[in-house]
Amino acid sequence: MNKKLYLIVFFVFLFAGEAFAQTGLDVHFNGFGFLDDHEYEGLIPLRKTISGTRTAIDFGLNPDSLNHFVVGANAMHEFGGQPFFLQVNPVAYYSYNNGSWLLNGGEFPRQGLLSQYPRALLNDTLMYYRPNVEGILLRHQTANSYETEWIDWLSRQTATQRNQFLAGFLGKYEPGMFYISNFFMFMHDAGTKPLQPNSPIEDNGGGQIRVGLDMTHKQTVFDSLSFEVGGMLSAHRVRSEFDFQYSEGFVASFYASYKKFSFYDEFYKGMPNYIIYGDPYYVKTIYNRLDVTYTPIVINRLKCSFMFSFHQSPGHLSDMSEVFHIVYDIGRVKIAQFKAYN
Repeated sequence: MNKKLYLIVFFVFLFAGEAFAQTGLDVHFNGFGFLDDHEYEGLIPLRKTISGTRTAIDFGLNPDSLNHFVVGANAMHEFGGQPFFLQVNPVAYYSYNNGSWLLNGGEFPRQGLLSQYPRALLNDTLMYYRPNVEGILLRHQTANSYETEWIDWLSRQTATQRNQFLAGFLGKYEPGMFYISNFFMFMHDAGTKPLQPNSPIEDNGGGQIRVGLDMTHKQTVFDSLSFEVGGMLSAHRVRSEFDFQYSEGFVASFYASYKKFSFYDEFYKGMPNYIIYGDPYYVKTIYNRLDVTYTPIVINRLKCSFMFSFHQSPGHLSDMSEVFHIVYDIGRVKIAQFKAYN
């Protein structure tokens, strides 16, 4: 089904291209370095340190201001790893954007489009190991709201690979200081074809609905200040073994920034959750995380930050992790403009 949709989109804009008069060519380059220490005591089996770089470059062909064709690559190197590039992810997608509607189809960066998800649903380590969505995303945006639907294929079904995909939607309605946001995701994990023994089909997912108060534009000592509370629901089933098992809980968060410092605290209390791509700390019945971030360098296209995270869970009140990020992004730079002839 997704292949047919890609072909339809391609041919529609191929024939529409006869009407294009001016075509632009641009380039986008960004580099991302990271050192992420996960040596906390509360999840000893999952202890690890993630470190390396990601380097991405792509070229965009722009027949007009609405239609864009982008091709490139995003390569990851883990420090000390062999071969040098652990992953090379292709970037190849079509994008339509008129300000109200955004349609992406192909392999495109998830940063800025799906990075709003809470860690409980989609872990932030995805930006290290899966920086691209491989599928389709549709977003509708107004002056005070947006809603995004997406699907991301993780694995194509073969005799040795399982059929896996992620899908979901997220949005926010913010008419004033108060707002409401929603986050839902679903993972389908089917078997190989033909189906191997002891290879059951699994369905897994969850969602959050939050109400918030944004006081950023009010006169306070902080540059940004917001509060959120809400509920969380998750579900998991193995079709040949048991039906959906549900978990529910309460979430609350607080964010504040002042000059080069920011503070983000997130609290969860409820039933244990099992979400395959979620933060593993949410298997606990009560959990709190405080992130203190210091950003000493913001110069033109360069940004450098240090984050210290304090984790509290039953029996482990002093867990700590550290993250260092450095990002260089030149943005999209026009390199050519030429006239297209039929």
